[in-house]
Amino acid sequence: MKSICETVNRETMPSLVVRTRCSIEQLPEVLGQSYQRILAHLSSINREPAGPPYVGYHNEDMQDLDLEIGFPVGADVAAEDEIMASEIPAGRYATTMHIGPYAEIAESYEHLTSWVEQQLQRPAGSAYEIYLNDPATTPEEGLQTLIIFPLA
Repeated sequence: MKSICETVNRETMPSLVVRTRCSIEQLPEVLGQSYQRILAHLSSINREPAGPPYVGYHNEDMQDLDLEIGFPVGADVAAEDEIMASEIPAGRYATTMHIGPYAEIAESYEHLTSWVEQQLQRPAGSAYEIYLNDPATTPEEGLQTLIIFPLA
C-alpha cells in the first residue's frame, strides 16, 4: 500500500546536531553514536529533546553521505565541540510516512519523488527523515519514518 503524500508548511525546528560523513553501510553505527553524544550533552545541561531524532541528507552519494544527525531542542540550547546548533528551516515541504523496515525506505522516497513531480513541484534542498519510534523496542514492520523534502 502506498503511503499518503501531502504538502505541509513547517515552522523552524531548532536542533542540536552532529554533522558527519559516512557510507550507507556505516550509517546505523554512526547514527547510534551521534544520538548518544547529543543525548549525553543534553543530559549534562539538564535538557531533553523537544521531539524525535532525525537525519538530514545533504547529498545522495551512498558511499559518502553528508549527514546532519540530530534532535530538535528548544531555543537557547548550548552547543559543545562537535555538537552544533542547527535547524530544519521553516517552509513548504512534501511529506510521506514510511511504515516498515528502514531497508525498504527507498520505495517511499520513489513514491514521494513521483508525487512531487506530478504536483509540478520540485525539491529544493536536503531531505530529512524523522524517526517517530524506537527500533530497539518496535518491530521492523511497525517502524514509522516521516520523510520530508523542502519545496522550491
